[in-house]
Amino acid sequence: MRFSLKWKIAAWCAALLLVTQIGGLLLFGEIGRGSAMADAQADLKTGDRVFARLLDERASQLTQAARVLAADYGFREALLSQDRETIESALANHGGRIRADVMLLLALDESIVASSSFNLGRTPERLRQLIEGARSGAHSGGFAVVSGMLYQLVVVPVMAPVPVGWVVMGFSVDKSLANDLKGVTGLEVSFVRRSGDKGWMLASSTLNEPLQSALLGELSANGALQDEALTLGDRDYVSLMHAIDAGPQQQVGAVLQLSLERALAPWNRLYRDWTGLTLIGTLLALAVSAFMGRSIASPVVRLAEFARRVESGEYGAPPAVARGDEIGQLANAFVHMTDAISLRETRISELAYYDVLTGLPNRAYFTERLEESLRTAAADGSDLAVVCLDVDRFKMVNDTLGHELGDLLLREVARRLRETLRDVRDQVARLGGDEFAVMLPGADASKALSVAHRIAEAMNRPMNLDGQMVDVSASMGVSACPAHGNDAQSLLRHADVAMYLAKRHNTMAEIYDPRHHDQNVERLSLLSELRLAVERDELVLYYQPKVSTAPDAVHHVEALVRWIHPTRGFVPPFEFIPFAEQTGYIKAITLWVMNAAIRQCGQWLRQGLEVNVSLNISARDLLNPELPALFAGMLECHGCPARLITLEITESAVLDDPLRALANLQVLRETGCALSIDDYGTGYSSLSYLRQMPVSEMKIDRSFVMHLLDNPNDEIIVRSTIELAHNMGLKVTAEGVESEGVLERLRLLGCDLAQGYLISKPIPAEALEKWFRESHWAQGAAGSSAAAVMLDEPVGRAATRTVAV
Repeated sequence: MRFSLKWKIAAWCAALLLVTQIGGLLLFGEIGRGSAMADAQADLKTGDRVFARLLDERASQLTQAARVLAADYGFREALLSQDRETIESALANHGGRIRADVMLLLALDESIVASSSFNLGRTPERLRQLIEGARSGAHSGGFAVVSGMLYQLVVVPVMAPVPVGWVVMGFSVDKSLANDLKGVTGLEVSFVRRSGDKGWMLASSTLNEPLQSALLGELSANGALQDEALTLGDRDYVSLMHAIDAGPQQQVGAVLQLSLERALAPWNRLYRDWTGLTLIGTLLALAVSAFMGRSIASPVVRLAEFARRVESGEYGAPPAVARGDEIGQLANAFVHMTDAISLRETRISELAYYDVLTGLPNRAYFTERLEESLRTAAADGSDLAVVCLDVDRFKMVNDTLGHELGDLLLREVARRLRETLRDVRDQVARLGGDEFAVMLPGADASKALSVAHRIAEAMNRPMNLDGQMVDVSASMGVSACPAHGNDAQSLLRHADVAMYLAKRHNTMAEIYDPRHHDQNVERLSLLSELRLAVERDELVLYYQPKVSTAPDAVHHVEALVRWIHPTRGFVPPFEFIPFAEQTGYIKAITLWVMNAAIRQCGQWLRQGLEVNVSLNISARDLLNPELPALFAGMLECHGCPARLITLEITESAVLDDPLRALANLQVLRETGCALSIDDYGTGYSSLSYLRQMPVSEMKIDRSFVMHLLDNPNDEIIVRSTIELAHNMGLKVTAEGVESEGVLERLRLLGCDLAQGYLISKPIPAEALEKWFRESHWAQGAAGSSAAAVMLDEPVGRAATRTVAV
């Protein structure tokens, strides 16, 4: 039987179409599985990030609720009065609001005071670790295994004003949590744990029972899972182990899994459609091969081109395929697939480039737009300026009114910034915390400063935050291109420098000046050289005498630290002491000063000269538990009696950590030295702390002494301070005496010791010994002095103590 050419052509076309379709099906099979695997791994990593954020949000929810409970006045009163019924009611109410599974109140010794529907038994070691973490910060959080159950916990101290207890709140890690996480991430979630060398155990899982056993078997065989494909039962999964810190004794993790069946579903649907299309095309090709070539090849080519555009990230409108057959179904599948991908990428972009709280672009987005605008400005020669803004008193609003009103404040600031900007090209962003930035294309520094004035006016208007009127202001810094930089990082950094300058000068806004930057660099360089100053013995001590208002056989001097730099010469203390305190290097300087002063005191004693030396102790030093032992070692090494040393501390130093500070003071007092309160009247300590401090002397700050004769209020303060000190059995020393009249008035008020430029300026040890022999102050009834390390100022200018060493 002979076939006609028409049928031969039809047969050959049908065969060619069949071979082509089968080859395409096989090719798509390989590509599809590889693409599905890559998509599944990408979805898994995205789900892991979402999972981590959800855990952080739960921790934040617990922390906020615990802080609200800890700050509740009635709750603290119930705790102090040991009203167990009220405590348990408060725990139940606050726990019920956020559906917490764990509500505990622990005493400072970590014993259970009260709990809400939760029997803890013995306090677990992990909970003790969390409590230990909360001692050094505002709160502590993490995961813990309690009675065989996994919990997410936070610990917040109850302050009154010192810690009096610990609030513990937590959520259980159960199947309900796993199902919630699955609903958000779309992943199978299994919480697993093991202790020591024991095998893995399952805390909760969204998998069914057979798959749970299979998962535990895989974990026992392979350990942690990371982007691995494994088979559980008859299903393939891509898995990832999210490690969870639950303490050194427990290994806890969340196994996130995505079924490859779900990832392959679009491709399987594509395979089925393609197979149907092949069969139909083969049958129709026998009759109308030319028509089938036009009706099939053309749409497929367009869809393939669209798939390539999707692959490159272009999610435009798909090609119009107004058909109801398999080609149309394939086109619809592409539409749904690209819509889903586009929505996911849009959401990811929002999280990556926008601030969730204010809706403003974040730092990453702002930096990218700034770089693009800088390239445009460089191309057309136009100006561009950046304004960095920091909300003043924001921390006070947060601490006083709470974080919820703080968030409302940030939203209101964002709204006013958007309303203030008039040019559609202007860009505003939240860089983080209470810091915002504004990009002003086409504006120079002068125009940017005028915009800053408008912003300041908008910020200065009172804000009604949920019925609470709040007044805030803003400090702003301005930098412009090309005067202050040609790249985004330079402009932002320079605007930041100008902003902090405005904050220090208490001005509304400042334009960046390279000189300020150079000064900061110079100070940092000086700080690095300060680290070598102690080793090279570049520091020296000067001494300023004090006179007694009554006969005293012992001399008293006040020592001042000086830095004689080999190239810079004399470096004033106010230029290096603040930086030393900020970096913690003040401890090394303190030890050097203590050792040098005690050594000099011992030398004077061996020469027959009995001199009492006072040493100022900074806040950092006062909290150092090793200080008493180091101090006692120096006394023994240099043969100096402890009675000749007076350690001076400021009021604020005790307030930083009253319990540790008072304990350290007591140990220091037991060495036999005297303790003195320095700069009394300038701090904020209460009389309750003053009563507890084992001090024997009180020093009145020079700001009250210098104008004693001119200001009646200063005299009232000085007189009442002297009377208070004498009633408490303390000696009184007055600083800043610069006239005979002030000294005579202090003598009439009963002040014990006085110091100032009237008596002597700070002098080296050799000059001081000559002063002891020749000065009428030393020879008279008031011949005494005290040594303390402090920062002195020129005559006539009130001293501002930056640090006590």
